[in-house]
Amino acid sequence: MKIESLTNSKVKKWMKLHSKKGRDDASQFLVEEQHLIEEALANNALETLLYVDKNVFDFKDSIQVSQAIMDKLSKHVSTIHYLGVVNKPILQHTSNRILLLDGIQDPGNMGTILRTAISFGFKKIYASKDCVDVYNEKCIRATQGAIFKLDIIYQDLNEVVKSLKEEGYTLVGTSLKQAIPLKELKQQEKMAFIFGNEGNGVRDSLLKMTDCNVKIEMEAFESLNVAIAAGILMYECRG
Repeated sequence: MKIESLTNSKVKKWMKLHSKKGRDDASQFLVEEQHLIEEALANNALETLLYVDKNVFDFKDSIQVSQAIMDKLSKHVSTIHYLGVVNKPILQHTSNRILLLDGIQDPGNMGTILRTAISFGFKKIYASKDCVDVYNEKCIRATQGAIFKLDIIYQDLNEVVKSLKEEGYTLVGTSLKQAIPLKELKQQEKMAFIFGNEGNGVRDSLLKMTDCNVKIEMEAFESLNVAIAAGILMYECRG
């Protein structure tokens, strides 16, 4: 079967995945690059593969579409020949190292943080409801496939902090105020780290609930990009 009409019902359904509401309603998202489709396949997340001409993937639920449809569905600047309709992963990781992300807005920062998290053993991520959607195209591309391996939960972080404390986690905020240098932070068995919005940092209501706050000492500047700071802290505190 080949779909050639832009008004086809399936095409209309897939187009809705470009909006957060559409992704939330369907519990699906789109991936555009071949290596991301391979990651989706490897993690049993791929529902439908769309292709234009030759299909190099051995996947039974494949549908051929016209180049016009592929161009309509793609957000990529160059022409693509494959696109995957992917189910959002449902994971329940247990982890002694957890990230809490408070109001992260830039999809590149979010994607980089997620990619770094999986590299250093942070498998569970809590994000405030005003964070950028991790399933938008720019964020997915920045994760380089890490999104298929992480347990990502959007939730009220005040409630998350309370629950984690009850579970015995040490809560560490990132702030320039009333903070100890990162090198003085004592490692604990179970730790959760809070990173804040690019412009405003971690909100005060969360900082008041932490066990301690840390800062990265530097020579030239007062602060770092949140993704870089998160990478340094995750490396130093990896489980």
